[in-house]
Amino acid sequence: MATDFSSIPIINISPLIAKSDDPKMAQDPCVLEVVKQLDKACTEAGFFYVKGHGIPETLLEEVKDITRRFFELPYEEKTQIKMTPATGFRGYQMIGENITKGVPDMHEAIDCYREVTKDMYGDLGKEIEGCNQWPRNPQKFKALMEEYVSLCTGILSPPLIPFPIKSCCKLARKIMRGIALALGGSPNEFEGQRAGDPFWVMRLIGYPGVSTVNGTNVHKNDIGCGPHTDYGLLTLLNQDDGINALQVRNKFGDWISAPPVPGSFVCNIGDMLNIYSNGLYESTLHRVINNSPKYRVSVVFFYETNFDTEVEPLDTWKTRANGTKKFERAVYGEHLVSKVLSNFVEE
Repeated sequence: MATDFSSIPIINISPLIAKSDDPKMAQDPCVLEVVKQLDKACTEAGFFYVKGHGIPETLLEEVKDITRRFFELPYEEKTQIKMTPATGFRGYQMIGENITKGVPDMHEAIDCYREVTKDMYGDLGKEIEGCNQWPRNPQKFKALMEEYVSLCTGILSPPLIPFPIKSCCKLARKIMRGIALALGGSPNEFEGQRAGDPFWVMRLIGYPGVSTVNGTNVHKNDIGCGPHTDYGLLTLLNQDDGINALQVRNKFGDWISAPPVPGSFVCNIGDMLNIYSNGLYESTLHRVINNSPKYRVSVVFFYETNFDTEVEPLDTWKTRANGTKKFERAVYGEHLVSKVLSNFVEE
């Protein structure tokens, strides 16, 4: 579980990226060093930065810039893609519409999910059936975001269908291969029936800055996003440079800052990986408070299991948990839908 960490480690994952498709990757000493660092970070904090990930920094900046330009539009234009239950909970949320543990969050967002066709997952997926709502303005918004996600649909079986080079899905899959080795499994532990056909979620989020009136900060310490854990396997956060807002809680209850590191992703593990690891890798509480006068944008990509996967501790937990099984089986889709239904306030 999370320890008394006081900072978030930075890991250069370039050796893992270079060798992750090599059948002999588990024998490479440079890969094993990355695996060792991933294991330490996941065990002690549940959070880590990655650099050397291979996604161009220009693309990281482009998706934040186009997201910011959307949030600068008039309210009436943004609500043309307003999120409702009828849209499968896809689309735009105004400030205060997202709820964390009963408290409105001071952010606006566009929520996107892997598209779910009618009866794709039976009753399990009914609530989130639908297509993503992309704005017409700014131009090329849809094309840029789909390039960023680049998810190949369809069940993947060896040989794996390759993801495009700039893909968040490809990057997350490669990191999960390192985490699989860290847990004592094979590199492909999280593929096939577990995450061979991964679901994904993306939130494009804008956090208003603090205003100053007559020398007094207005809305200072407002909770941009309340304390929560993420739901799936692995989160990739692309956050604005120069604004320190993300905080992670250690075991003593202290909130540790996770400031931006240019060109990197902040990664954290989610509830499903917590179960797979039998609690060895805990999904750590985190929150966002933007006390900067600047508007903050973050683009958050959540890499998940197969939607209908039944998640339970891996066999490898026995060697690292003294044989005590801490979690029963959970279905990822049920977990996601229960969270979605409790995180949205309808007008």
